Amino acid sequence: MRVTDPKAETTKGHEGDTVVIKKYANRRLYNTATSAYVTLDDLAQMVRDGVDFVVYDAKSNEDLTRQILTQIIFEQENRGEALLPVKFLRQLIGYYGGQMQGVLPSYLEMSLAAFTRQQEEMRGQFHRTFGATPGAGLLEEAARRNVEMFTQAVRMWPGLAAFRRLRIQVPPGTRWRRPRPRNPFALSARPSG
Repeated sequence: MRVTDPKAETTKGHEGDTVVIKKYANRRLYNTATSAYVTLDDLAQMVRDGVDFVVYDAKSNEDLTRQILTQIIFEQENRGEALLPVKFLRQLIGYYGGQMQGVLPSYLEMSLAAFTRQQEEMRGQFHRTFGATPGAGLLEEAARRNVEMFTQAVRMWPGLAAFRRLRIQVPPGTRWRRPRPRNPFALSARPSG
């Protein structure tokens, strides 16, 4: 999403370039890095993609970043994608003008950073345990061990060596019945019908 155009307006941020978004009087948002108008949804996607940006009023050059980010949250909440519980919102409003107003922003920032770190650690642990899809790595490992044990069993007992060469073709709908007690290795099939 970031364009490395030398003419594009960017400012130096803590983690590299920060894209400058200008808000015009007609409430349109202009991305100076891509030379295109953007929507709040586009800005929300930039946040999700980790693109750092600031929003300035095109006329007064006032920093509007906080208001635009709050507006994005408001839009997301109105779409039914509620992330903030009502109780939390009430408590947050209660902190305005109080003694904790100066401390709360840094506390919330640290809490979200810790939450994000824990989420990444859990995601990494899940991936190491289960593979790309839930349960895949664990099941693959169990299947591989079962095949190894069966292969070792076939090598250890000469009577089972026939299974390596045996290719049984069973017609669809065949039901298996128990082998007779006199020959425990006998397999027999009987067509269902």
